[in-house]
Amino acid sequence: MRKSDAELVRHLPLFADMADAHFDALMKAAFLQTFPERTVLIREGDLPDFLHVVVEGSVELFANWEGHETTIDVIRPLTTFILAAVIRDEVYLKSARTLGPARILMLPAEAVRDLFGRDAAFARAVVGELAERYRRTIRVLKDHKLRSSIERLANWILEEDRLQGGHDRVTLGHDKRTLSARLGMTPENLSRNLAGLSDHGVSVSGRDIAIIDKTKLRRLAKPHRLIDESAA
Repeated sequence: MRKSDAELVRHLPLFADMADAHFDALMKAAFLQTFPERTVLIREGDLPDFLHVVVEGSVELFANWEGHETTIDVIRPLTTFILAAVIRDEVYLKSARTLGPARILMLPAEAVRDLFGRDAAFARAVVGELAERYRRTIRVLKDHKLRSSIERLANWILEEDRLQGGHDRVTLGHDKRTLSARLGMTPENLSRNLAGLSDHGVSVSGRDIAIIDKTKLRRLAKPHRLIDESAA
């Protein structure tokens, strides 16, 4: 592993306060691999062998049931997945695959659990990250249950614009099928909602979304600190 990659991981809140000797031992046991697009990294129902860290690229978390498939989340650098299953040594409740070429750091699950019991700072960081993931899950549930599909899309555009630098322009990093599943709507509804946003200050061309009038878009989206991270 390159020293620069280890330094990036070291600065993640999960590992920032871990004892140096423990972090070095964990990195020596880790694997950094490059995977092509659409590679399945984990499958729901399997026990975890590794804690994964997205170093480059993006990863889709998804689930299947009775022939149906849905996107749960899209993970970007530098983010871990799926910590809860690793700590509890229980089966994954979702699968993961790369959305494009990606570099993934894999930390042996047994080593992670061992350090959870021996490194107090790391244990506190794990609790903090799991608590944050829980709060994010509640925000997503409220977004899905309390808003219409076009309101969810409008808020997603505002949040994505913030993550991409706040230039009033969003580039979709994956296909629209993935986005529609992530936002809890059909691809047909997504297409209708994208077209409908033209009345609310948004212009769409392929994978490029331009915010022409942010005031209009915010009026539709009504971002709120108890639902949206960007408004907190």
